[in-house]
Amino acid sequence: MSGGFATVLLLLASQQGAPGAQPEPKVAPASAADPWYASHRDEFLGLYIHLHTHPELSYQEVETAARVAAELKRAGAKVTTGVGKLGVVGLIENGPGPVVLVRTDMDALPVAEQTGLPYASKVKARDSQGREVGVMHACGHDVHMTCFIGTARWLTEHKNRWSGTVVMVAQPAEETIGGACNMLADGLYSRFPKPDFALALHCHSNEPAGNVLYRGGPLLASSTSLSVTIRGKGGHGAWPNRTVDPIVLAALAILDFQTIVSREVEPIQPAVVTVGSIHGGTRHNIISDEVKLQLTLRAFSEQVRLQLIEGIERRVKALAQAHKAPAPTVEVEEFTPATINSPALVERVVPFLTKALGVEHVKPTDPVMGAEDFALYAEGNVPIMMFSLGTMSTERIAAAKARGTDLPSLHSGLFYPETAPTIATGIKAMTAAVAGLLPPRP
Repeated sequence: MSGGFATVLLLLASQQGAPGAQPEPKVAPASAADPWYASHRDEFLGLYIHLHTHPELSYQEVETAARVAAELKRAGAKVTTGVGKLGVVGLIENGPGPVVLVRTDMDALPVAEQTGLPYASKVKARDSQGREVGVMHACGHDVHMTCFIGTARWLTEHKNRWSGTVVMVAQPAEETIGGACNMLADGLYSRFPKPDFALALHCHSNEPAGNVLYRGGPLLASSTSLSVTIRGKGGHGAWPNRTVDPIVLAALAILDFQTIVSREVEPIQPAVVTVGSIHGGTRHNIISDEVKLQLTLRAFSEQVRLQLIEGIERRVKALAQAHKAPAPTVEVEEFTPATINSPALVERVVPFLTKALGVEHVKPTDPVMGAEDFALYAEGNVPIMMFSLGTMSTERIAAAKARGTDLPSLHSGLFYPETAPTIATGIKAMTAAVAGLLPPRP
C-alpha cells in the first residue's frame, strides 16, 4: 500500500482533513466492531475512494459498470453485463429458497465537488447537451455501490447461514430516471429469477451515521418531467403591439401554475410544481417566437399527478387563446411512480435491522417529495423496501445547529458522508435484511 493511499484511508476512517470535519461518531457496536467487516474495512474504503474519484454521468457509467462487474465476479457471483445497455446483474445461488433482489445505482451528478477533501473528484465530462461539467457522487451512489459489493462479499463468504438466490442488480441512470425501466425492458424479471422481495438503501444527508431510517407505505413521491413550449409572434422590442410576446405569457403561466397546488389540489394531498428551467429570446430588443419551460411535478397520488398535468395544459391553452397566441405544447418527457414500500415487508425486515444494529439505531421516518426509479422494481407485484442510511457525525449536526445553518444536502457540491461508519452500517443492515428473508442453510 502506497503512503499516499494509506493516508487517504486513514482520513476516510477518521474523516480528518475535511472542512469542519470532526472525529467519526460512535456507531452501533454490531456495525463498527463486527470482526468480518473489520477484516475487510480497508478493501471497502479503497473501493469507495476509487468510485468517488472516478464518477460517471448517467448513461456513461462504462468504467463504473466494469468495476462493479469485476467486484461481483471476485465475490463469486455469476455476472451478466450489458443489461439495459450498462446494467450489471450478479447471481448468487445457494440452494432452494426465496429470491431476494438487492439493487444499487451507479451514476453520478453534473456537480463540481467543493468539499476540499483529499480524495475529492476532479472529473469533468460532457453532459447530454454537450456541455463540459464537473462530475461528483453528490447523492451517495459511491456509498451505495460499496455497501452493495460488501453485501455480495458477505453473502458468498457466509453461505452456510442462508439458502436461496440473491440477485445483485447494479443499475445505471437513476438520476435521469431511466435505468430501471431499461433493465426491466431488457428482461430483468424474465432472463433472471424474478424476486420474491426487492431491497435497496439510500444515503440520508442529515441523520447520524450508524442509524437506519425506514417507512412502510409511501416513502418517495412520483416524479414527472414536463416540457412546456409557449409560442408567440416575434418582432422588434420597440413595437410590441405588432407581436405576441411569449415571455410575458410564460411569466403569467409560471405564476398561475402555483395556484394548481394552492387552489385546486385537495389540501391534505402533497404536491409540488417547480419550474426549473426557462429559455427564450436572443437579444435585448427582439421579442422571441417561443419560450421553453422545464418543470418537475411531485405527488404521491396518481390522481393528483394527472390533475397537475391537466391544470398546466388548461392554463397555457387558455393564456394562448386570451392573447391570440399560437397553440402551446405540453410534453411528458420522463416519469417514475411513487416509491411505496410494502408494509408487510417492512414489518418483517425491521426486526432483522434492530437485532443487527440495536433498537436505538433503527428509526421510523416521514415520506419526502424526492423521487427514485426503484419504485419500478415493484413490477409484477414484487414487494419492495428502501431504507436510508445516516451519513453525518453527531458533531457536524450539532455544529450546524449551533450556527443556525443547514447541513449540505444531497446533490450539493459540499456533501460528504462520514464514510467508514456509514459503509459499516450499510453492509451490516443490508446483509441482515437479506439473510433474514432467506431460510437457514439445511
